[in-house]
Amino acid sequence: MMAEILLFHHAQGLTPGVVMFAEQLRHTGHIVHTPDLFDGCIFDDLEKGLKFVRELGFGEVIKRGEQAANDLPMKLVYAGFSLGVLPAQMLTQSRPGARGALLFHSCVPVSEFGQTWPKGVPVQVHGMDADPIFVGEGDIEAARALIEEAEQGELFLYTGNQHIFTDSSLPSYDADASTLLFQRVLRFLAAL
Repeated sequence: MMAEILLFHHAQGLTPGVVMFAEQLRHTGHIVHTPDLFDGCIFDDLEKGLKFVRELGFGEVIKRGEQAANDLPMKLVYAGFSLGVLPAQMLTQSRPGARGALLFHSCVPVSEFGQTWPKGVPVQVHGMDADPIFVGEGDIEAARALIEEAEQGELFLYTGNQHIFTDSSLPSYDADASTLLFQRVLRFLAAL
C-alpha cells in the first residue's frame, strides 16, 4: 500500500542525496514531499550547516517544518534525517493523524515536545552504533526510551561511526548500511 511521506533534510540542506533517497521511495510507489527548510542553502560540511542552523534557530527550523505540513493531508508518515528529525518527531507527536515516523541518525526525548508518543503510531529509528553524535550525544538513549514507549517501535543500529550515512552525495555515505536501511523502510511502509 502506498504511503504519503513528509521527508525533512539534514543540517547540510536539501542535498542531491536527500533528493535521490526521496526519488527511490517514489519509484516504489510512495508520494514523498521534500520541503527545503533552508531556502536553497546547501553546505559542504556538517559544521557549516550547523552554524547556519544556530543562526536561524532550531525553533525556526521546527516552525518551517510545521508550515510545510499545513497544506498536506493529515495522514502522513513523517521522516527526517538528523536535524530533520526535529520537525518530523514534533509533527508525529502533535499533529493528529500521523501514520508513522521514520527517524534517521537522530532521536530526541519524547518529552521535548511535551507529550507522550501517540497511541498506535509505529516508529523506526536508525543510527550507527559508533556515531559520535547519535551515541555520544544521547540520541540512542532517547531512541531506546521511545521504542519502549511506542506500541510498535524498532531501533536499528548499523556498524560504523558515520552520522549521515544515508546521503549518497556526502563523504559519510555507507552504501551497504543505506541499502539495508532502505529495505527496512520499505517493509515498514508496506505494513502501514
